[in-house]
Amino acid sequence: MSGEIEHDQGDLWEVFIQEDDNAPHTHAGSIRAADPEMAIQNARDVFARRGKAKSMWVVKSDHIKATTPDDVAPFFDPTADKIYRHVQFYKHTLDDELWKKR
Repeated sequence: MSGEIEHDQGDLWEVFIQEDDNAPHTHAGSIRAADPEMAIQNARDVFARRGKAKSMWVVKSDHIKATTPDDVAPFFDPTADKIYRHVQFYKHTLDDELWKKR
């Protein structure tokens, strides 16, 4: 040991906050905590104390599967032989207001 004291600050957690009804949860930042209960309390103290929050999610960072820069071409390139996957082929028929009421 080089004279440093190692402190276990807990696992890294990602925090997502919903500010209004029907709003999406958005990433607010990261915190460290030993367990889910401590993570939600730490997240509240850091991210929701001064702002408005309707809902909050905490997720262990190592539970998130994400793409890498190497994935960009094979993963995100559109496939010409499967045009039904393109969003322009689908329309919702209900008014936006009906979707918001759910």
